[in-house]
Amino acid sequence: MSFIDHLEALRWHIIRAAIAVVVFSLVAFFSKEFLFHTLILGPSRSDFWTYRMLCKLGTMVGSADACTNQVNFIIQNREMSGQLAMHISTSFMAGICLTFPYLFWELWRFIKPGLYPHERQNSRGAVFFVSVLFILGLLFGYYIAAPLSINFLASYTVDSSIENQIDLQSYLSTLTTMTISCAFVFELPMIVFFLAKAGLVTPEIMRLYRKHAIVVILIIAAVITPPDVTAQIIVTIPILLLYELSIHIAHIVRRDRTASLNAELARNQAANNV
Repeated sequence: MSFIDHLEALRWHIIRAAIAVVVFSLVAFFSKEFLFHTLILGPSRSDFWTYRMLCKLGTMVGSADACTNQVNFIIQNREMSGQLAMHISTSFMAGICLTFPYLFWELWRFIKPGLYPHERQNSRGAVFFVSVLFILGLLFGYYIAAPLSINFLASYTVDSSIENQIDLQSYLSTLTTMTISCAFVFELPMIVFFLAKAGLVTPEIMRLYRKHAIVVILIIAAVITPPDVTAQIIVTIPILLLYELSIHIAHIVRRDRTASLNAELARNQAANNV
């Protein structure tokens, strides 16, 4: 294909992806009750799933104040067109999240024809695993990281006479930042997989710099969570597990590459002997 043909193919991939985003954004826009009352504003209420599970867990371990820390703050809109603008932007963000697997599939369809047959073989299931990790990251961010951050920040006061009245944009910014950040952080195993395929990462290098990686992970957890030790630990643990999983993935990739090279070398030697 010529350069113009590649641009034409890319254009149609972008058009199909944009149509999918628009369709799902419209679905989210017209599902205002579910999108905002149930989904977006869920972590702002005390009956949210995460708070109820923490209450049950605290009761099981005998914590006296397990259910006393109730979410108590008011969300306000201070701009005339604030709610409408937030409705549109949130619907668009929801459309992107809902269509992410399809978006990555369109990107993969554009890249795949340029790969060698063995590269296609080695990359089977990439769309599936990228989508699964993205969804798991979204769920972790929405049900674990975001509620802990919102609960801590909303309940923190310097004086009992000060009432927390949170701006709508600030609340949504905290919720979306926490959720989307976790979704992309959970892509670490797939990033390591492709880097290992390219020969840029080895399990020895990842083990050698494990201590440095732990420091970086702690910094990332501190950035995406409030200054609450409990929330930082809860976010740090799955990222550390993903890092260890990535080391194992890099080891498997190198083992398969070595086996493939040995098999190819044996075939070449057999052909030369003939």
